[in-house]
Amino acid sequence: MRRSSLGLVLIALNVSLALVAVAGLALVAAALLRRLTDDQALERVRLASVSAERAIAGEVAALGTISRLLAERTSSTDLRAQERRALLAAELDGFRSVSGATSCAIVCGSRAVASAGPPIDWTELVRGAQAPVSSVSAQGALGLRLASALPLAWDPTCFAATAKDLDAQFVSRLSEETGATARVVDAAAGLGDLGDPKLPLRARLLHEAPPEARRLDELGSYVAVRALRGADGRVAAFLETELPTSLARTAQLRLMRRLSLMALVIGGLAAMASIVIARRIAAPLTELTEAAERIGGGDLSTPMPTGAWAEIGRLQASMEEMRRRLRRLTAELAGQQAEARAMVEGIVEGVYVVDGERRIVQMNSQAAVMLGVRPEQVLGKFCGDVLNPEPTGNARPCEENCPILHARFRGEARATERLLLADGRRRTVVVTSSTSGGDRQFQLLRDETEVEAARRLRDAVLANISHEFKTPLAAQLASLELLVDRVHELGPDETRKLVVSLQRGALRLTQLIDNLLESVRIEAGRVVLRRQSVHLDEIVEAAVEMIRPLADQRGQAIDVELPHPLPAVPGDGPRLVQVFVNLLANAGKFAPDRSTIRVGGDVAEGLVTLYVEDEGPGWGEDVENQLFEPFVRSTGDEPESSGVGLGLYIAKSIVERHGGTIVARSGSGLTRVAVRLPIAGPA
Repeated sequence: MRRSSLGLVLIALNVSLALVAVAGLALVAAALLRRLTDDQALERVRLASVSAERAIAGEVAALGTISRLLAERTSSTDLRAQERRALLAAELDGFRSVSGATSCAIVCGSRAVASAGPPIDWTELVRGAQAPVSSVSAQGALGLRLASALPLAWDPTCFAATAKDLDAQFVSRLSEETGATARVVDAAAGLGDLGDPKLPLRARLLHEAPPEARRLDELGSYVAVRALRGADGRVAAFLETELPTSLARTAQLRLMRRLSLMALVIGGLAAMASIVIARRIAAPLTELTEAAERIGGGDLSTPMPTGAWAEIGRLQASMEEMRRRLRRLTAELAGQQAEARAMVEGIVEGVYVVDGERRIVQMNSQAAVMLGVRPEQVLGKFCGDVLNPEPTGNARPCEENCPILHARFRGEARATERLLLADGRRRTVVVTSSTSGGDRQFQLLRDETEVEAARRLRDAVLANISHEFKTPLAAQLASLELLVDRVHELGPDETRKLVVSLQRGALRLTQLIDNLLESVRIEAGRVVLRRQSVHLDEIVEAAVEMIRPLADQRGQAIDVELPHPLPAVPGDGPRLVQVFVNLLANAGKFAPDRSTIRVGGDVAEGLVTLYVEDEGPGWGEDVENQLFEPFVRSTGDEPESSGVGLGLYIAKSIVERHGGTIVARSGSGLTRVAVRLPIAGPA
């Protein structure tokens, strides 16, 4: 897996932190900016509502002033004469025009004595009034009206009254003066629509709550609502001022763009500073890394660079000390290796070293010469594949009798092995294995001397003879003792039986000795065939004559039916006789008493086949694949005169040296072993 550079990591980390900090500040600033914008807009719409309310209050005060002037200037004479009333109406019209009032009137009782402007129900306005009246009523052209009434000085039952409708022109002027959209809504109409987002702001004013300004996203505006109350103190109308949120959003976006630009500039400056700082920090570490790679590659002569930072300087000093120690230790190890190599190369015997998995890690030239290989070709290979020891049975010594494995438990082990070299030669060596306490083991190869080979052959022969000769010798010794003790008492027939028994025992011992000696020769690779033309019928006849006494002992008949004429084959006559003696002896041992042993054959093109067939039980499945291996015997019940399991092994070895093959088959109450020999033998 590819690792990231420290400089790139530091740059990415610093830039990321800077960007995160700037982004965080920008987000916080945006939130604060939005809140500040909302607060400013709400305060602005609140001030606009106050200004509109004051403007309406000023209009009411102006109406009161007009009513007072009318009350002071109107006399009783103006109301008695009809002509004076006409002049009073003209004067009221002048007041209305100058003051901007909608209507003016002098009201006495239940009727208006004189009036100017659109007709108004003045009696409703001044009914029951005993003091100055200023009110807002819902009777104007737009549904809302400002009104003021004052009693006349000379007659308190008469009033000077003025009224002004809140028309579109008046509302437009309010919007211009306050900078916000102003609107006057009748109380009944304002409380009738339950789906109106402004309803909560209007409803709270009915309970004497202070006016409130809110942001209404449904309408996309900031709204402030105030109550306009009539002469009776009840809410007659609502004064509303609005500012669109788009204005605040535009200002907010403009500030956000400026803030984002500043954040980008600050982030860019932070990134540049991070890059510079990260490079200054990573540069010494990069130099130390390169120096460490040089040390790993074997360059111990180049000193470490000097670090600019205190911590890196301490690291550099430690690595420099490590480099010096490694250089000194490497020089010492190189000297020791040279000495060890000289010692190993100076040894006459072959030496090689294996690791924990028995792979060769070192080999001297003497071992390479003994094995016919080059040292550099075998490094890393399994030692069993390089030495190629001759297998014993179906397994190589590496699997069952490896001195390397034995030495791991004993400290040292020795074994004699026959090696099959690459050029076809065989070499007998003594392998001595020892362990050094680690995972490596040293092996010493030494050619087996003539004395050692003779001793080994002698030990093998003595071991086999001492183990296998006891039963036949015991039987012969018993017959001899009986013959000695009763020689004067035995008749001719009884004496003949004892002598025949001794003869058969001698035959068995002779056959056993021949097989043992032949197996030792085969193991030592010293079997030499004498090539001459032999007649197979004579070979079979000689073998039958040698085995007949043993067959007569058990009442067995030997039936020979060979094709005539049999061709002569090139080979070693005595050894071929030994083959058929072993086959007939095996058949006689395992065939039932008084059964027939048949010898037959046939001739094909370039090949002659001879077989020995008996009525024995055959062999078990567990030994069928190992039938021709040395010292393999049947797992069934064997007769008392059993052998050592070498008969078929020797027969197979001799037949194969003649260029032939030998096969065995059992089943259906018959056992057959067939030998196939070429008529024209191998060169």
